[in-house]
Order: sequence, then structure tokens, then C-alpha cells
Amino acid sequence: MKKSIVWALALCLVFALSACGKKEEAAAPAPAPSNGAATGAGSAASADLKLVASNFKFDQAEYKVKKGQDIKVSLENKEGMHGVEIKGLNVKLDGNTKSATFKAEKEGTYDIICTIPCGSGHINMKSKLIVES
Repeated sequence: MKKSIVWALALCLVFALSACGKKEEAAAPAPAPSNGAATGAGSAASADLKLVASNFKFDQAEYKVKKGQDIKVSLENKEGMHGVEIKGLNVKLDGNTKSATFKAEKEGTYDIICTIPCGSGHINMKSKLIVES
């Protein structure tokens, strides 16, 4: 009896840790500037924001965009399976939704979190979006 419980727990642990296993994307989003900032000339009306996720981290601690811009945010999973939520802006990306568009109407700092449990470092997988004037 104890042996089967141990095997069941071990199997559950393997499944939980494999949630961050590698998965190749069929088509990667278009490259963005290396600093993750929104692109455009002067006070452009729209910008692209690319979030690159690997195991337990995003490629940047913070991303900056300009207030008033329409932002197209995309998610690239470099390593593991991840989803993204930008708290306070109603932006959610998961395994099926790779990009979304929103308007950065209010200045401030917004939390970016991983929404797909990806292993032991999942709880610390955070970044910031800063909307500045």
C-alpha cells in the first residue's frame, strides 16, 4: 500500500515539474527592440511590446510604454509553457492567445505575472509594465 502511494506521489511530482517543459512555437512573433520598449516615432498612436518568457523569468524586469498608445502585446515562450496577465489592464495571454491589444490610458506601474503554473519558481515569475507620459 505504501509503495503505491509513493509511486502516485512521484508521478504527480513529475507531472507538476514537467509543466515547464520545453515547447517549440510554430511561428515566433516579429522581433521587438532589445529593450522591450514600445516602438514608434515621436508620439506614435500604436506600439508593439514583446514579452519573452523562460523558466521562472521574463526577459526584462520592467517594460515601458507611452500613455495614450494602442499597445499590441505578444508573448514568446523561449523555455517552458507560460501565460501572462497584466494586472489592472485586463490583458491575459495563454497557450491559445499569443497576442492582445489594449490602450495605455492611465500612467502607472502594472504587475506582469505568469498565469500557468510552471514549476518551483512560478511564484516569483513577475515583471512590471510602466506607462509613462
